[in-house]
Amino acid sequence: MVKQIIWSRLAHEDKKSIIGYWINRNKSAAYSKRLNDVFENTAELVAKHPKIGKKTDIPDVRIKTVLYYAFTYKITGVKIEILTIWDSRQDPQKLKRITKNKHI
Repeated sequence: MVKQIIWSRLAHEDKKSIIGYWINRNKSAAYSKRLNDVFENTAELVAKHPKIGKKTDIPDVRIKTVLYYAFTYKITGVKIEILTIWDSRQDPQKLKRITKNKHI
């Protein structure tokens, strides 16, 4: 069953920041466009198969890893809310602080 995708404000900021970083680093938008496609395709995959992600210790929240990024999402009824896009090369304690502060 396909669920509606909702991007949280934080997930939008994460995506914008990641794409902006790669545009600046590579001095080209080509890789960033492909990366954005990967993000959008992952969101669609999660919407079609909500339980594809790994369970977390937070009820109804799962993580789907793609490339170096972890999509944290919450399943609620007929909706999938993308909570964060996390670059897994960062300090994992930072993600814990973010999720606790946002009361996911």
